[in-house]
Amino acid sequence: MHDFLSFLPDTNIIIRITASVILGFFIGFEREITNKSAGLRTQIMVCLGSCVFTILSIYGFSTAVTVYPIGDPSRVAAQIITGIGFIGAGTVLRQGLTITGLTTASTLWIAAAVGMACGAGKINIAVISTIFAVAILVLIRIFELKILPHNQKHFRKIKISFICQYDDHDEIYKKLSEIFPEIIDYSQKTVDDDADKIKINAKVFSNEKSPVLSIYKHLDNIKKLHSVSVKEIFD
Repeated sequence: MHDFLSFLPDTNIIIRITASVILGFFIGFEREITNKSAGLRTQIMVCLGSCVFTILSIYGFSTAVTVYPIGDPSRVAAQIITGIGFIGAGTVLRQGLTITGLTTASTLWIAAAVGMACGAGKINIAVISTIFAVAILVLIRIFELKILPHNQKHFRKIKISFICQYDDHDEIYKKLSEIFPEIIDYSQKTVDDDADKIKINAKVFSNEKSPVLSIYKHLDNIKKLHSVSVKEIFD
């Protein structure tokens, strides 16, 4: 039993590692409930890994300095930033003119910083940074939704295709205009197998979080549509 206890690190190190896991959980939880690619497990592992590398940088090479005086153990901790750059790049996606994942990449960056603070024994800095990080992620999102509902960066181009009776075209177009005040492209053509039906293609902008699902709900109220297809355009 004594040998096992001597195998464990001292209490101070255990506290630092535990704090990194807990604080990484809080950052990851916010990402998880918003359904982001780097969620709970990723944020915790980044925070924990940064903490361990920092501890190793401080204590793991303490004897090496006496052997190699020109050595710099802090180089291990410095490489954490480089490593996080590679992980963060994997969360950033470009689809046409739309770039997503930048906020998630930045949370990986702050999670690494929090882990390094824990590893260095600066638990107070780590806790305060985590509180600010989570508050910014939550409160700024609410601010954007409530105060900046028409923020241009949230607009997405959506293509809507539907088939209706020719006689119902004017009524459906009127309803479509009420739902989407700005229709950027609109075309229609007769369906080959039925001259009484027409196919309409329209392109609109939407700032909904789930625009395709939201548009389907809007169009569901128009009973005269025979078929509807909605997809996001990346161009």
